[in-house]
Amino acid sequence: MSEIKILFTREQIAKRVAEMGEQITQDFSGQTIIFVGILKGACIFLSDLARSVQLDATFDFISCSSYGKGARSIGEVKLIKDLDQSVQDKNVILVEDILDTGLTLSYLKKLLTAHQPRSMKVAALLDKPSRRVQPVKADYTGFEIPDHFVIGYGMDYAERYRNLPSIGVLPPELF
Repeated sequence: MSEIKILFTREQIAKRVAEMGEQITQDFSGQTIIFVGILKGACIFLSDLARSVQLDATFDFISCSSYGKGARSIGEVKLIKDLDQSVQDKNVILVEDILDTGLTLSYLKKLLTAHQPRSMKVAALLDKPSRRVQPVKADYTGFEIPDHFVIGYGMDYAERYRNLPSIGVLPPELF
């Protein structure tokens, strides 16, 4: 994988995720939370984040897509898998790998808010504000990045590279 430029190492990611977990533990002290992971990209981040939070917590997963099989958003969000449990009157933390255009998070926040959670926060490992189309912000952010196509640590290109332990920039010639 020498052609992939490393943006964040495994160690940098682990340190920042632990800091995010400490903040969530403080913010929800004495309460229970539900982590709602957005599949597939957020699964590794959610696992590490959940282990760094010292609270009573459960998981659920939701899946939607605005990318299809390509590298650019198609601009339309499609729900693929809904939640398995109710979030009514519960503290929800929506966990996303990368906040890009904001289309997916905007859609999911509206969808979940309709189920009347007690509170809803967003944790995004990466934030790419230069591509924002919808005015969405994360409550917990790992790293802000420029407009690069990133892979690794759960993020993919055409289902490849998810298993890389670091986050790298995929060169355009590999698209």
